[in-house]
Amino acid sequence: MLIEGFSPAEAFYMTIITVTTVGFGEVQPLSHAGRMFTSALILLGFAGLAFTVHQIMETVIGKLLNSNSEIKKMKKQISELKNHYIICGFGRVGLAAVEKFNEAGAQFVVIESRSESIERNDQTEFLHLMGNALEEEMLIKAGIKSAAGLLALLPSDADNLYITLTARELNPTLHIIARAEGQGAEKKMLQAGADGVISPFTTAGKKIAGNMLAATKNPQLGHEAIHIHRAEPQWIEVLDGSSMVGQTIGEVAAEMKRKVFGLRREATDYLDPEYSLRLKAGDRLLIIGETVTELEKQALKRSAPQKIVIVDDNPIVLKLYTRLLRRAGFVPFTATKGNDALQLILDEKPEAAVIDFMLPVISGIEICEKVRRNPEYDDVKLILFTGDEDKKTRARAMKAGANAVVLKGPEASELIETVIYLLRQGNIMEDGANRTLNLDLSVVGNADEIKTAE
Repeated sequence: MLIEGFSPAEAFYMTIITVTTVGFGEVQPLSHAGRMFTSALILLGFAGLAFTVHQIMETVIGKLLNSNSEIKKMKKQISELKNHYIICGFGRVGLAAVEKFNEAGAQFVVIESRSESIERNDQTEFLHLMGNALEEEMLIKAGIKSAAGLLALLPSDADNLYITLTARELNPTLHIIARAEGQGAEKKMLQAGADGVISPFTTAGKKIAGNMLAATKNPQLGHEAIHIHRAEPQWIEVLDGSSMVGQTIGEVAAEMKRKVFGLRREATDYLDPEYSLRLKAGDRLLIIGETVTELEKQALKRSAPQKIVIVDDNPIVLKLYTRLLRRAGFVPFTATKGNDALQLILDEKPEAAVIDFMLPVISGIEICEKVRRNPEYDDVKLILFTGDEDKKTRARAMKAGANAVVLKGPEASELIETVIYLLRQGNIMEDGANRTLNLDLSVVGNADEIKTAE
């Protein structure tokens, strides 16, 4: 405008087409001074554009490189950890756990699937992995094989249960504490392999009530300890020359009156190993020192494990009760057909046999009749397992020689308690009347007592 006398609109137009290098044409012929100004404007425009692009690219690439570098550095640090802790979930409970570990100076790794959960907290200096803790690969990346403990703190009981199962399989010696929200979840967590279970809301409620009792002059009640269910794992090594060499796992478990949770043979770990497996020198047994019921103690008094035959044509039911019997210290033998079951009982002469009523080839009642025809098998306890609540079926079973009739229902653990009870007491009788026990096919574990119904 000053050099050529252009109007503001003309000057703006000329500046735009010059800086963008479009160059449609001059509004008016330029003087020598106008051409020099235009040349300088072009050079300055390019320099400004280049500088701007450089700054943008440097910022973007720098962030990417720094992010990748930090991730690689963090992964390297995690791979070098030993006897550390893994925190699955970084919500409010996870954050509290992180603060406690930081105070104690403990090494730990957080696994969280939501980046915003970590970014919104000031404490971002700790080691963490972005991913789904339900994936086995993520737990391995977090160093679960060399970890000392794991906290399953996701808000979903199902997710925490799955993490517990996976973690226990990956590292049988790992100490696991799981978070539980729903009623009944605590028992399932323990059965899945958790060493301890805690409910944040239940614990908070007990703590608040305790403080209130203490504040209102009930100190003996207010300071009552809050207990976390736990089971202490320990390894027992089979030394060369030991009497355990050549014995089955079931025999050793019975002598120790403890459950064998895992077997480490050379570099391989076996979770819930077969009780019929014979031990070798150098093997290591994982014993879980959890509470054993009085009924179990009585059942495990013999030096050799007791054999139990279980017969059912449903493979899912068969697998469930095989696992339960093994965990209770028995050596289970299985069959799916009536004729195979009869032959198995005759060959093995078990302490007890759990027989499904409806079986292919011959029924459970027929098996009872055939076994009782031979006096040599009078000591074998026979339990008929049925969904038929008809009293006539129960009467037929007892007449055929069954010691008890167990109804398929909502308490799976009671079948194991029934077996133990029979081995202690004999027939389930009361004033001459037979009892029928109900079972739960959805629960794994031992009942506190035998629940009976006339």
